[in-house]
Amino acid sequence: MALIELKEIYKIYNPGENEVRALDGVSLDIDRGEFVAIIGHSGSGKSTLMNQLGLLDACTSGTYILDGKDVSNLTDDELSDIRNKQIGFVFQGFNLIPSLTAQANVELPLIYRGMKREERERLSMEALERVGLTERRHHRPAEMSGGQQQRAAIARAVAARPPIILADEPTGNLDSKSGEDVMRILHELHGEGRTVILITHDSEIAAEAERVIRIHDGKVVEDVRK
Repeated sequence: MALIELKEIYKIYNPGENEVRALDGVSLDIDRGEFVAIIGHSGSGKSTLMNQLGLLDACTSGTYILDGKDVSNLTDDELSDIRNKQIGFVFQGFNLIPSLTAQANVELPLIYRGMKREERERLSMEALERVGLTERRHHRPAEMSGGQQQRAAIARAVAARPPIILADEPTGNLDSKSGEDVMRILHELHGEGRTVILITHDSEIAAEAERVIRIHDGKVVEDVRK
């Protein structure tokens, strides 16, 4: 059974004569442990699809099965709980809290999970070490480069060891060297058995994945496994 199953997912804005179909009947499966890139130009629907996969937005119609559970019609609190346990998010804009240190940012989702302080500190330090930021753990985002901020964001995403990593344009705001570092970390996470879903407009970045799903006008137009 696939880890992720989308069945006839529609996301329609302004239903009626002037409706916009951001997603137009998308169906796809993603197996546990896959490294998948979802690629498309601006306005293609890839960000809307990411929001569906990450349980950040409700679809207009369709079914989403995540790890054998229908999550299509859950409450916001139920969705939040699943997100916190199942999905680690990495965003193009880093989404770090400016007033918090790198370590405090990494610990934040662990606090939401109700972990004790000692466990939070251990997991956050392990996550920072794996992305090479141990020595920057007391620095706030403004005191770090873009690449360091993104690595801190990855540490935050993986600290609780979620099975799914959802990365939205993770190299989009980075120089080439920092981008390579981020992709190396994502490959390492995949090598450890994590399911990595990468959203990108960059065909070179997408080519690093095992499977490339191309979306255009809200539809899957290509699905290629290497």
